[in-house]
Amino acid sequence: MPTKAELVVKGKKLSVSNLDKVLYPKVGFTKGQVIDYYIKIAPVLLPHLEDRPLTMKRYPNGVDKGFFYEKNCPSHRPKWVKTAKVWSEGNNRMMDYCLAQDLPTLVWAANLADLELHTSLAKKKDVARPTMMVFDLDPGAPADIVQCCQVGLWLRDLLGAMKLKSFAKTSGSKGLQVYVPLNTPVTFDQTKDLSRALAQLLEGEHGNLVTSNMSKALRKNKVFVDWSQNDEHKTTVCVYSLRAKEEPTVSTPLTWEEVENCLKKKKADLLKFRSDKAVERVKKMGDLFAPVEKLKQKLPKKWKL
Repeated sequence: MPTKAELVVKGKKLSVSNLDKVLYPKVGFTKGQVIDYYIKIAPVLLPHLEDRPLTMKRYPNGVDKGFFYEKNCPSHRPKWVKTAKVWSEGNNRMMDYCLAQDLPTLVWAANLADLELHTSLAKKKDVARPTMMVFDLDPGAPADIVQCCQVGLWLRDLLGAMKLKSFAKTSGSKGLQVYVPLNTPVTFDQTKDLSRALAQLLEGEHGNLVTSNMSKALRKNKVFVDWSQNDEHKTTVCVYSLRAKEEPTVSTPLTWEEVENCLKKKKADLLKFRSDKAVERVKKMGDLFAPVEKLKQKLPKKWKL
């Protein structure tokens, strides 16, 4: 494979470089393969990136070396890369975030070794209004995704009792994530209050397995139900994003039957999907996460748990 190439993607010219550079040393997965994955997955990935301020997590020398987060879209970007101005409390200034609106932008980001795509839960036109509520189920060793499946199913049922439909995906790392599409007017305060209350309820009912407390010390062999992602200033790994692990695993949408099956068989590997597998699944199953961008649901006005 040449180390440099000029690609024409949807009529846009861009240079890509170091295509044979190994970014996942344990399995020999190269930058060229990263770009190839993002091109193949783009038809289902792009709708989830559209209009969402993007935080890039870049690994220029591979997953075993240093990384950095890039919130401000690089000034050397091609002129066709769109951006969104977002006020940053932490930096006390306006930030210019990249928007991955199209395939050329996605390929450009992949060429910068932006392995992980982290998106806002809101869209650029109203960054104070989340389109979804999210729970990140994070296992503390020796717990793993099998225990997360149990907690995810409890959470699905609690949400179901509130007439809210939820969707599961792997984090692509150790855990499981549960998304509740809203796509109706709501504030981060509302989604955070409800997600915290549900996390605390699960902890109250299943304290031997669940914690709603961020303290790492309390997580041993428990699942931390992270409700704090529901915040204007936080980002969550986007569905179909690669993760910077030993292997090029992907944050992959699941059916609830798959979650039940993993719990029943107690096999964490059932829910580990590498990039090639993620592409295969889309060919077979389509985008299981499509409803997250479209389904309109309202948070209950009054809820008592």
